[in-house]
Amino acid sequence: MGAIFRRLSVTAFLGAGVLLVATPAAAQFGIGARMAWIRTDVDSDADAVRFTGGQIRLGLSPRLGVELSMDRHSESFELLNEKVTETPIQASLLLRLASGGFSPYLLGGPGWYRRTVEVIDGPELSVKTREFGWHAGGGLELRLGKHAGIHGDYRYTFLDFGDDDEEDE
Repeated sequence: MGAIFRRLSVTAFLGAGVLLVATPAAAQFGIGARMAWIRTDVDSDADAVRFTGGQIRLGLSPRLGVELSMDRHSESFELLNEKVTETPIQASLLLRLASGGFSPYLLGGPGWYRRTVEVIDGPELSVKTREFGWHAGGGLELRLGKHAGIHGDYRYTFLDFGDDDEEDE
């Protein structure tokens, strides 16, 4: 019950932020390709893995926007006889800290992470898992005129808000 209450509280807080910050007009729409380098553990020496995908961004006001992104990475492990495919989907609320051609922003929201493990040689077997997690981060956007822009951000995924997965006693 506590985990549901926390999720509803976060959703209500984000909804109130939208209502407080929103101003009329100024809507912008963008669609584009993206690349992400993901490291599973910042303390390990493992290399970052490259994901490719796409995103859709919608500016709701000069300071507020939303983004929906989907990435994909597939890798075969011959010694284990398996192919692993990961597909994260993230919905983000964007809060621009400044306006103009060069603007920093904060972002956060929910994410759904799907992983499929398939047998390479042998019977057609696969195991699919899905996980839910929150993400947050920040970034910079450089606008290249009225119709193009480049942005980069840093995101922390699977944020833990008070041990949501633990049962209340």
